[in-house]
Amino acid sequence: MKTYLITGGAGFIGSNFIHYMFKKYGQDIKIINMDCLTYAGNLNNLKEVENKDNYIFEKVDICDKENVEKVFKQHDIDYVVHFAAESHVDRSIKDPEIFVKTNVLGTQILLNIAKKYWETEDGYKAGKKFMHISTDEVYGSLGPTGYFTEETPLDPRSPYSAGKAASDLLVKAYWDTYKFPMNITRCSNNYGPYQFPEKLIPLMINNALNGRDLPVYGDGQNVRDWLYVEDHCRAIDMVIQSGKLGEVYNVGGHNEKQNIEIVKIIINTLRELLGDKDERKQYIAENLIKFVEDRKGHDRRYAVDNTKISIQLGWEPKYPFEEGIRETITWYIHNYDWVHRVISGEYKNYYEIMYGNIMKGNLNEVTEVKRTYLLSRLASFRK
Repeated sequence: MKTYLITGGAGFIGSNFIHYMFKKYGQDIKIINMDCLTYAGNLNNLKEVENKDNYIFEKVDICDKENVEKVFKQHDIDYVVHFAAESHVDRSIKDPEIFVKTNVLGTQILLNIAKKYWETEDGYKAGKKFMHISTDEVYGSLGPTGYFTEETPLDPRSPYSAGKAASDLLVKAYWDTYKFPMNITRCSNNYGPYQFPEKLIPLMINNALNGRDLPVYGDGQNVRDWLYVEDHCRAIDMVIQSGKLGEVYNVGGHNEKQNIEIVKIIINTLRELLGDKDERKQYIAENLIKFVEDRKGHDRRYAVDNTKISIQLGWEPKYPFEEGIRETITWYIHNYDWVHRVISGEYKNYYEIMYGNIMKGNLNEVTEVKRTYLLSRLASFRK
């Protein structure tokens, strides 16, 4: 049985990856989810797996060297899959310091501790790998043509992408210096279930369903390559299993869209999916779109060349955007209670409800707390 340490596993991509891995490998793997549960970490994303005997949650900040090392002492980790990061560009512009601390220092702490526990006199224990999840934003901005390849020079344009580029270079330096077993993936914009509703697609879906303005930066013509999160999870798994050590792999969706196109597709798809008797349908229209002042340093276009991962590992995206966006919108319509808990902040109490008393050793009390919580949720559905 292989043991995976997933950092940031309560976040959007991390939680989708955990679901994907259990669906594919079942009882043949063990997953340790290490997350400090910042604003975007949500254990509600993982309710379906929380009682599995091969799943463990550890509330640990990757910058907390002592407690990260405890996890490595307690478990024989085969793979580190490093999602944990501050990841919202707007937040990085307002508060760059936390992005540097988490994305750079946190990565260095993980690298050092993994190296300590994996290193032998002859190199490293067999079958170990550090899988670093990065972003196409480290490459900067493209003109109207061309694609980012793995050889494109790094040219980050925001504090977020600068921190990710720095962490990429740290991981690469551990390979170049110590031959530390690693891979890096750089993905395009992800979308799908469980995405925190500050990001473009879930924000537009939720605002439209509530008849609120749909804010679009600048002229709305910034282009992104959209990747359905399940396709991304499949690519990560393939790189873990078969990626050549020391290599970087780009992962893109072949779905370039202007932001304004995305918003209009969401409006039209919502109107198709909602029944004629659904009152929300009447106010979902393009007059909700409001253009707002552009983001500082807003990159104009991203587009990723997948040739390397396609040729070497046989990966290709399965979801065209039209199919992926329908799946995503359907999920948000059917899981509005999840969205409500995130927006209201109620999800922040979930850790204490599910784990707080376990940490204190009071198993009887946690059972009663869980029962009370479930009854309260049932009552809210009946209202």
